[in-house]
Amino acid sequence: MKTMQRIAFPVILVYLWVMMVLLGSIVMETFMVYPNIFRDPPRSLELSMSFMSVRGPDDFFPPLGFLSWVAGIGALVLGWRVKAARWWILFSLLMIVCEGLVSVFFFWPRNEIMFVEGSAVHSDELLRQTAREFQTLHWSRLAFNVAASASIFVGFLKFYRQRLLSRFVLHEA
Repeated sequence: MKTMQRIAFPVILVYLWVMMVLLGSIVMETFMVYPNIFRDPPRSLELSMSFMSVRGPDDFFPPLGFLSWVAGIGALVLGWRVKAARWWILFSLLMIVCEGLVSVFFFWPRNEIMFVEGSAVHSDELLRQTAREFQTLHWSRLAFNVAASASIFVGFLKFYRQRLLSRFVLHEA
């Protein structure tokens, strides 16, 4: 069991790091990239597709999102014994899983409409409507990420505190 406790700290730390990278990425996308993409659909959508012809968000976010799920599961399993951290880690994992599911079932189909099929398949009005829906509901993704990141931060601090206190108690005995 001692080995599990030693492994738990770096796994929870990695999950915290992944979540902070993910949060920073989605904040940048929200406030820097999206205002340009959605400035004047469908024209701005076409310009965005030209700009992101080599690499785009779909190359970055799905693998990072999956990594957040795997790291979160590892953090939860290995950190479960620390009651003070358990529920924070669980809540973080639930929030990022919810964000991922919302992305897969709501945002990915809209990405397909706006950035793959585009005006070759859809009317300008449908593209504008899809862009509005995307922008409006994107705030839910940001909220899920903020909640997940804040929760794992608190969970990590609770786990670390318990780790320090248990070492102190062992040295006192």
